[in-house]
Amino acid sequence: MSIKSVNARNQFQGVVKEIIEGPVVSEVDVETPSGIVTSVITTRSVKELGLQVGTPVLALVKSTEVSIATLA
Repeated sequence: MSIKSVNARNQFQGVVKEIIEGPVVSEVDVETPSGIVTSVITTRSVKELGLQVGTPVLALVKSTEVSIATLA
């Protein structure tokens, strides 16, 4: 399957660096040229996508809110 188009404008190509698998959800760290992007997805999705350390992926970021805090 290939992606023809998506409406998520923030896209980062990278490689899976680490997967912390839980019974229901898992954390997937993706190493990109700009740094690490972490996604929390269902463990079922990790398995269905065949994600493993070293898998090349595209991280798609779509958010309606970005919070900002000041540093002390």
